Amino acid sequence: MFKIGQGFDLHRIVTNRKLILGGIEIPAEFGLDGHSDADVLLHAIIDALIGAAALGDIGKLFPDTEQKYKNIDSKILLKDVYAQITEEGYQINNIDSTIILEKPKLRDYIDAMREVIANLLDLRLDQISIKAKTSEKIGIVGRGEAAIAEAIVLLIK
Repeated sequence: MFKIGQGFDLHRIVTNRKLILGGIEIPAEFGLDGHSDADVLLHAIIDALIGAAALGDIGKLFPDTEQKYKNIDSKILLKDVYAQITEEGYQINNIDSTIILEKPKLRDYIDAMREVIANLLDLRLDQISIKAKTSEKIGIVGRGEAAIAEAIVLLIK
């Protein structure tokens, strides 16, 4: 049985915070606002996994009203979700994702992000795709106000 999940996340850009994407720190003059480390990419992947397995959403599993998730490393959340979906009998076939951010350019960091995600989810690199896009200076991303990530996951049971 195949199940497809789609994930989306958006976080506001703020100063005085590290920019964490795909489980790594990206050199930047800003970071993303959120209850956790605000890793917009890992959050989109988490939501895609949860959605494919019909387990709810990231807010249900990790509510921002709980102090234990304050500033938590999103890699921990991803590992938790991975354990839940494997307990349900699923394995990940592949992940396709996109980060939409005006700056900084992410090409030099994509492979490191893929390696982190592959290690967390026991996958090969060819099972993980990460693309980086800008919004051509249009909308909240284009104005430098936010970052967006989208992910699609195929699970096999």
